[in-house]
Amino acid sequence: MEYRVAELAVAAGIAVDTVRFYQARGLISAPERRGRFAIYDAGHLERIRRIRALLESGFSLAQIRSLLDAESESENQVAAKRASDRGLLEALAEKSVGAGTVSRSELATQTGVPEALIGSAIQAGLIAPIEVNGVQRFTRTDLEMVSSALEILDMGLPLDRLLEMAAFHAAHVDALAEQAIDLFDDFVRKPNSDPDPDADSPGGAAADDDPHATEQEEAVRKVFERLLPQTTQIVALHFQRTVVSRALARLRGQGDSAALEMALEATQSARLEVQWR
Repeated sequence: MEYRVAELAVAAGIAVDTVRFYQARGLISAPERRGRFAIYDAGHLERIRRIRALLESGFSLAQIRSLLDAESESENQVAAKRASDRGLLEALAEKSVGAGTVSRSELATQTGVPEALIGSAIQAGLIAPIEVNGVQRFTRTDLEMVSSALEILDMGLPLDRLLEMAAFHAAHVDALAEQAIDLFDDFVRKPNSDPDPDADSPGGAAADDDPHATEQEEAVRKVFERLLPQTTQIVALHFQRTVVSRALARLRGQGDSAALEMALEATQSARLEVQWR
């Protein structure tokens, strides 16, 4: 069956702009051109439906593209790629979920924050729930972020400005995170996923029984577990240094020598420590 873009959007239950966004991100292939018209087929519709299902399961667009791209590769490549993806996604889950998750009501109870305010924090991008069996769950990281936000509010900073900053940060950090994932994908995951083109599959063994695939999975997992805390530390320390240097520059510009002296003393005695737990 063939579709124009508006017909495809209706069949998939999404907006036309979403179809074009998926195409721009390489999640679906370009349509066939017939004069002025772009023609999509049943394969595009099936692909979009799979993308939507994976999104509802909690996968990011970068992860979805990686998983779906495997379908166009040979059987040996698929086996190796799945092993690599499995190692990466397991490591992601461990780092994100940690010892367990809590519901929205449990998060509200443990932090003392009304559920409505938690909803505002989600909307601003300050915290991001994960989907577990169709239910929103929150990680230990979310607990710590909400607790830190409460401390900031206790110091007299207004909630609306804090949420505004959170939304601004989320909008920009998403793009940076996508670049970091692409970097990891191109230089760590893909090289470890590429099978030996001269190697035959021994006796048609399943991917799960392939010791080479297992080694690749473990290699990707270990690199990811080493990279993530170091990357987090770099970002946190860079932000701290930038805030301090700009604050000091502003005080110098205002000629407030007393405040400048106090700020310098504070920066010399304080050091940010980032722990990955």
